Amino acid sequence: MFTGIVETIGTVAALEELDKTASGGGGTSLTISDCADILGDAHLGDSISVNGTCLTITEFDNSSFKFGCAPETLRRTNLGSLKQGSKVNLERAVSPDTRMGGHFVQGHVDTTATIASITPDGNALTFRFKPRDPAVLHYIVEKGYVTIDGASLTVTKVQNGPEGWWEVMLIAYTQEKVIIASKKVGDDVNVEVDQIGKYVEKSVAGYFEGSAHGEFAILEKMVSKLVDERLKALGK
Repeated sequence: MFTGIVETIGTVAALEELDKTASGGGGTSLTISDCADILGDAHLGDSISVNGTCLTITEFDNSSFKFGCAPETLRRTNLGSLKQGSKVNLERAVSPDTRMGGHFVQGHVDTTATIASITPDGNALTFRFKPRDPAVLHYIVEKGYVTIDGASLTVTKVQNGPEGWWEVMLIAYTQEKVIIASKKVGDDVNVEVDQIGKYVEKSVAGYFEGSAHGEFAILEKMVSKLVDERLKALGK
């Protein structure tokens, strides 16, 4: 679990394709350097968010760490497009005394999105994103949270539909702390929507499915409760 508050920006120092017969099971092994700030309390097997993707430390020293990316991870994220020298957002998993400055982030990327436009607004920048999977727009609401390359950001506008999009604004301070500000139109980012919306949707769907015929269950229950309360008020 993460908060979406990027701790530091690391650099891809090396990439190595893993043999399908090796313990990595195929995929790619990446080494991230320039991240001594987050390795002081690191252990093998710890989770670190790399561009919003929860990954496991397999090796580390004082200033770098290594992890493996399975083929599925490469397919669902933008990690497969990384090159030597690429910059990545990094965050350690939460601890009991972590301040919740962002929101609950799992590090499970839902889809990627393409930067459709970048518009200056004073010293801020407005980014518009078009998702590869438009279905995620169902969970993105104005003034809600969305995780972009591991950074917790606030949605400023959203338009649903097959050609839908959403926007976020980066203030000057944030531009210096995350890699998104260095990207350009056409680049891809990792996206994780707010998981609370998923749980609410599943709970409501379960309520309907568990009721008789699944038709108007919530409305029927509300009306029944109101009628009962009214009858009690009338002493009947």
